[in-house]
Amino acid sequence: MHLLIPFAYCLAEGCASALPKLKLPQLEKLLARLTADAPDQGDEFSLSTPHERALARALGLPTTDGLIPWAAHHAQAESGAAFITPCHWQAGSHQIAMGEWPLADFSEDESRALMAAMQPYFEEDGITLQFDDATRWLAHSPVFDDIATASLDRVAGRNLENWMPRDANAAPLRRLQNEMQMLLYTHPVNEARSSRRAPVVNSFWLSGTGRLNTTTPAASASPPIVIDTLRQAALKEDWSSWTQAWQQVDANECTKLRAALDQGEAVQVTLCGERHAQTFQSRPRTLISQFKRIFGPQPASNLLNQL
Repeated sequence: MHLLIPFAYCLAEGCASALPKLKLPQLEKLLARLTADAPDQGDEFSLSTPHERALARALGLPTTDGLIPWAAHHAQAESGAAFITPCHWQAGSHQIAMGEWPLADFSEDESRALMAAMQPYFEEDGITLQFDDATRWLAHSPVFDDIATASLDRVAGRNLENWMPRDANAAPLRRLQNEMQMLLYTHPVNEARSSRRAPVVNSFWLSGTGRLNTTTPAASASPPIVIDTLRQAALKEDWSSWTQAWQQVDANECTKLRAALDQGEAVQVTLCGERHAQTFQSRPRTLISQFKRIFGPQPASNLLNQL
């Protein structure tokens, strides 16, 4: 059993302030019985998040930054796939930022209507759109094999200028974004959304690009269980809700993992921050780790603020 916990810690000042008050007794007792792997180290400016890298490794996918082929994996296609996410861009005096994602009050009918309006423009550039669900569409074209793109978890609420694709072959997509902003401005779907004070769809985000290959290590026999309950609070920087969500994870999922360990099962937990990921798993303990267990579990805050 393997738990993968995204947004276990964030670099925001509010998260650092909340951390000393965060009590995670089940996690602390669990980690005292597990052995740490070498950390997956990165930085907060990588296009792919630490939790995406960790999940990709567990699934046997490539982990090149910005080119983890989530769309190709989802579509069961070797190449030529990306996710197109209809979204709301917020224009400020000095920057354009990604609005709340996923869009609030966005129906399948609205999503399909917008995709139908946008599809002819994509087709002019050799890109075929396919409806996946209301929050995202699949796009098919060989161009997506080599365009590195930023995860939506990286751009939520942030200045988009820092995260736009810079590859030379992404120029047609940047032009498409400009064209779609003009098309969507007066679309009936947006007029209806505006009338009910819902955020309008004024652009799209490209992600999940990259090509599958056959040289990547095989997937693990037991894919991790991804715990997503910290995500929304972290992206909204609601640290009170983040603390409560963490305590629920501790009381529920971490307790279950301890029980599995007690029953002799092989267990793992991967904690992911904005920069790094750290995996702990059950394996024969070293003499040093045995001494650490004698002196009791360490506060979780000592570990989380290193992620």
